[in-house]
Amino acid sequence: MGRLFDSPWPIIILIIVALLLFGAPKLPGLARSVGQSLRIFKSEVKQMKDEDASRSGEEPVEGRVVNPPQGVRNQEQARNANGGNQPPGQQ
Repeated sequence: MGRLFDSPWPIIILIIVALLLFGAPKLPGLARSVGQSLRIFKSEVKQMKDEDASRSGEEPVEGRVVNPPQGVRNQEQARNANGGNQPPGQQ
């Protein structure tokens, strides 16, 4: 599998197959859409990096998981199982 691109012939054959499959008129449009997609992707990545840089001055938020008391948890589970209605014993 690693020997596929050792010589230029497989690459040339792949290009010819792409020309036959997609047709010459469609390839410029395909290249244009790929270029636009890459530009959008690059701008989004840059925007994310800028947002991360602006947030670096803030303190990180530390969270912890808090489990509700056992009785509350069971009532909520029963209410969810009955479509939001009261548990069967409390109707």
